[in-house]
Amino acid sequence: MHNTLLHMSVTFSKTGQIMHAKKDIPLKALIVDDEWLVREELKKLLAAHPEIEILGEAGSVAQAADLLTRLKADVIFLDIQMPGATGFDLLERVEITSQIIFITAYDQYAIKAFEVNALDYLLKPIQRERLAQSISRLCSRQALSTLTPEKLDYQDVAYVMVAGSLKFIKVALIKCLVAEGNYSYLYYHDRKKELVAKTLQEWENILPGSHFVRIHRSVLVNFEYVEGVEKCRNYTHIVHVQGLEEPFTMSRRYAARLRRVLAW
Repeated sequence: MHNTLLHMSVTFSKTGQIMHAKKDIPLKALIVDDEWLVREELKKLLAAHPEIEILGEAGSVAQAADLLTRLKADVIFLDIQMPGATGFDLLERVEITSQIIFITAYDQYAIKAFEVNALDYLLKPIQRERLAQSISRLCSRQALSTLTPEKLDYQDVAYVMVAGSLKFIKVALIKCLVAEGNYSYLYYHDRKKELVAKTLQEWENILPGSHFVRIHRSVLVNFEYVEGVEKCRNYTHIVHVQGLEEPFTMSRRYAARLRRVLAW
């Protein structure tokens, strides 16, 4: 068995060597806001940040969804309140791996923003200093994400920060992982769920795709622990995981993935 060590956000190869980050290039940004003036102001503010390159802009969720099928953005500056659909709705329509920075006029959306694993949120009118903080956070996150992670084998061991303490975790005993802002909840063997200092995307990058599959933008499951899948009327599915009282809801968009590895 390989003892691959993952120390918090730094990934080590199986030889113990830290993997190098790719050369710095501008981050591609998409601006999504129904107000033209807001988009123009944000573009002016971003002009002072050469580390950001504006890839495109959209005035609605429908336009943004269309752009994201053709373009790959590193970060999306996403308005929450838009006519007809919200920024949260965009995350349901399109599979997004970009970092999300929400922009909103209402502070009460902050908690919801982090529930969907957003990097940050900005209140309108956007302040130059506050935007700079978000971009600094974005660049720090991107620097870590560009480390080329080596996939773990199913019988490997990870060394991660769990509930404030570093622990060895056997990959084969991970039942599922649920996103919680910039962290994730780990459901492991016979333990209660514990908070882990690693995002769901970071887990997906290192866990073996032969066993782990995303069934929701916020849920990654080990299909060895899937006990059953029920189809619902509204094209969603209910996924039952061994030892968990509450099942997970899986959208039609993710159902095809699980169907490829399970007979149901």
